Amino acid sequence: MTDSTSRLHTEAVSLGYGDRLVVDQVSVEIPDGKVTVVVGPNACGKSTLLKGLARLVRPQGGAVILDGQEIHKRPTKEVAKVLGLLPQNPIAPDGVVVADLVGRGRHPHQGVFTRWSAEDRAAVEEAMVLTDTAGLADRVVDELSGGQRQRVWIAMALAQGTDLLLLDEPTTFLDVAHQVEMLDLLHDLNVDRGTTVVMVLHDLNLAARYADHLIAVSEGRVYAVGDPSQVLDTTLVQDVFGMQSAVIDDPVSGTPLVVPIGRHRCNGRGVAQVAEGER
Repeated sequence: MTDSTSRLHTEAVSLGYGDRLVVDQVSVEIPDGKVTVVVGPNACGKSTLLKGLARLVRPQGGAVILDGQEIHKRPTKEVAKVLGLLPQNPIAPDGVVVADLVGRGRHPHQGVFTRWSAEDRAAVEEAMVLTDTAGLADRVVDELSGGQRQRVWIAMALAQGTDLLLLDEPTTFLDVAHQVEMLDLLHDLNVDRGTTVVMVLHDLNLAARYADHLIAVSEGRVYAVGDPSQVLDTTLVQDVFGMQSAVIDDPVSGTPLVVPIGRHRCNGRGVAQVAEGER
């Protein structure tokens, strides 16, 4: 193993499904106490990389290291006490109500004969308040809208009370206002509690705004890693996403703002005009 100050990192890890290799010898470090966002086009390996970090996919080569040990050699419950996960398409048990599903986030902290504690109750209540799901406590999860269900799943992940949180597309099914609200919540958890957050996002501009650390993945390998302001430019957008763009300063956050350039360009303005304000 190589020396690393990061609690969670990979060492030349290769991940896949059967004979299909998806992530090829990737070495990345997840900075402690920061927000890391993984971006890339569809089917590039970003979700598989997150699953590998979360111990859901066993490496075909290399290793995922958590607190100095290979994560797949550690007991599931032990890992679940320090690492929380929101997968891309979670499935709730039939008929389960919201409060019960969120409460399942406390299972890693309970033994066979351990009773539900005041600490468990407080963690669940806080998670539901933070995600604006307290009013849904008695509703059956399957009866909720897609956005409501997504917030319930995030509440369950928060109730787990870990200091490492991995989320695959946490803004799925959320409208724009709730996307920003949810990312603000994750940012606050990072700032106020020091929670290390790793998430996969499709929206490059939200990724640039909320990430301290950006990992761009292309065809199963890491294309670029670093501060969004240093790595997100027109070359990356073209090489990774196959899209012409201008990258300018976001007038609100000062972070990179990707402006796509399609065939119908800004009421007839040309590429050179669009790119005038480019970073």
